[in-house]
Amino acid sequence: MKSLATTMLLVVLGLSAFAVTYSLRRFAVQPPSNLEAPTVPAGEFTPPGQAPPDMVWIPGGEFVMGSDSEQAWPDEGPPHRVRVDGFWIDETEVTNARFRVFVEATGYVTTAERAPTVEEILAQSPPGTPAPPADILVPGSLVFSPPDHPVPLNDVSGWWKWTPGANWRHPEGPESDLTGREDHPVVHVSWDDAVAYAKWAGKRLPTEAEWEFAARGGLEQAPYAWGHEPFDEVTPQANLWTGTFPNGNTAVDGYARTAPVKSFPPNGYGVYDMAGNVWEWCSDWYSRDFYSKSSPAEITLNPGGPGDSHDSMRPFTSQRSQRGGSFLCNDSYCSRYRPSARHGCTPDTGMSHVGFRCVKPR
Repeated sequence: MKSLATTMLLVVLGLSAFAVTYSLRRFAVQPPSNLEAPTVPAGEFTPPGQAPPDMVWIPGGEFVMGSDSEQAWPDEGPPHRVRVDGFWIDETEVTNARFRVFVEATGYVTTAERAPTVEEILAQSPPGTPAPPADILVPGSLVFSPPDHPVPLNDVSGWWKWTPGANWRHPEGPESDLTGREDHPVVHVSWDDAVAYAKWAGKRLPTEAEWEFAARGGLEQAPYAWGHEPFDEVTPQANLWTGTFPNGNTAVDGYARTAPVKSFPPNGYGVYDMAGNVWEWCSDWYSRDFYSKSSPAEITLNPGGPGDSHDSMRPFTSQRSQRGGSFLCNDSYCSRYRPSARHGCTPDTGMSHVGFRCVKPR
């Protein structure tokens, strides 16, 4: 299991590729003209037997996956038709309290609690990258550290800081703890950590298709998990950034960082926090142009993503998909809290706005 090698590299070597990804100018992708409304086969509305604890039944059906809206980023299009079978999904993100039960039962040590190695870092770096100094090869993670003044939005090192000692137990670093945050989503978990928890719980991570279907809550091509109304900074529908990013958070909803799960209303399926709060890992490899390979005339059945990772912006790193956005999402910078929005991240990376939830098949 890998350490936080890629995270270290991103910070130490300037976070340049990651910054480019977030500073891309959005452009519209022309959708196929024959997309149809979703249909749900008879019988799949009925949950199969007794519900697993704290999980919600998601009926299977067809839907239009992706988006071509003005807010859409290039990797969200073109829209295409997908069908997923019914499944159970955690009604909330995995909390600190639940993750603690897992750790205490198994003795599991997360990626952020282990020191990275030079070999792991260089294996995902461009040829000729110099080895990082030995004194920074310590356990830690990336912590959102808001500046006290405006900074260029094309350089994420202005608000992300490598913090030794930061991990799921200490979200902002060694001096912080989980007191009063037992019902907040666990953060600083890598994809590897999330998979380990899911296996222990008898579940798995959702595919991107399952996640998006659940996030839409039964609404046909609505831009947001709650419907068609834009995000309202006065009466927020989700835990997103309010104010000026990244130095002027008004925290009008009462949460400058993560919020307790169920702090905002659920979507149409009864699932909470499918927009904002923390990014959520999915099982798929991330490929920036994967949707362009889908046929608009066919229905893709239970897609599990590409066979490997591909991202021209970060050619030397393999990435897994994340969905849902986080408390840092703001329309002035990142509107990726929408159901169709996607993001890729190296599987050995944990950050202070990354968590997960699990699913269980029928």
